[in-house]
Amino acid sequence: MASRFLLFLFLSSLFGAVIAQSAIKLPNKDGHHRRTTPPKLTSNYYAKTCPKFDQIMQDTVYAKQSTNPTTAAAILRTFFHDCMVEGCDASVLISSTPSNQAEKDYDINQSLAGDAFDLVTRAKSALELACPNVVSCADILAFATRNLVKFIGGPFIPIQLGRKDGRVSMASHVEANLARTNTSMERMIEMFKEKGFTIEEMVALTGGGHTIGFSHCKEFSNRIFTYPSPSGVDPSLNPKFADRLKKMCANYQANPTIAAFNDPLTPGNFDNMYFKNLKNGLGLLASDQALMNDPRTKPIVDKFAADQAAFFQTFVEAMVKTSVTGVKTGKHGEVRVRCDRFN
Repeated sequence: MASRFLLFLFLSSLFGAVIAQSAIKLPNKDGHHRRTTPPKLTSNYYAKTCPKFDQIMQDTVYAKQSTNPTTAAAILRTFFHDCMVEGCDASVLISSTPSNQAEKDYDINQSLAGDAFDLVTRAKSALELACPNVVSCADILAFATRNLVKFIGGPFIPIQLGRKDGRVSMASHVEANLARTNTSMERMIEMFKEKGFTIEEMVALTGGGHTIGFSHCKEFSNRIFTYPSPSGVDPSLNPKFADRLKKMCANYQANPTIAAFNDPLTPGNFDNMYFKNLKNGLGLLASDQALMNDPRTKPIVDKFAADQAAFFQTFVEAMVKTSVTGVKTGKHGEVRVRCDRFN
């Protein structure tokens, strides 16, 4: 009897482990498995605790996007910047205090558009009225990103829910985890590899972030005013595009808010035009053009320029991977009452 009981315990443990693993692993195209969803993240996490979650998020997100069309780009960039530092835990939303400079105030993040923070605040306020102390700011940021990418023509991203908000947000943690516009391709590839991304996923994420939104003139001024060439202009830029940028940014030092669309042709649509632009000298940032110059990334640019479905598929896979980076669950995090400060 004792041996049968021990056998039962062994089999229960074995099958329990198999079931637990199958819930968080999906096969790659090569048949290998990769971790995609940490334990406790589910698609219907708030079904019982906040049944109006989906509707409140949809109403809030679409109302904001309708009045401020740059919100989609703002939320996508903010979500990515959040996940790359400390994980997807809303640490980028925290405001600085006299004793701590938070992520949001580090120079790379100072260009994050206010529309993203405003949207999260609006959604949090509405959700707190419907179901107090239930929905995390991290989930609001992730779910808003999913909805807005789809709303502007992009693919559906199967975002899971159940994240908790982090308790750490330090500006000193940002530099090593986010690429700058002048970061070398070698370093960019290395940074993404350290986070578990392939080169193709890196290119897809870059394209997704730059097919919508804008960049301030200071981020590309060296390509149109002080480039080491006889004209002072980067010769890889389309001449007419460069002339237009020079006129647009003529007073950028006096007015640092002047900006240009990352995709000058379809700036409000999530599509593969960004990659087509790169092939025609219409890449805005130095890091954009680097994708066309490097033999490791150029074939991927060519592929995505010719096949939007391929771009969308890789982007979704990369965003799912992004969305579960460093996720906190259970006692490892909290549900903030306000998204800009710890409880």
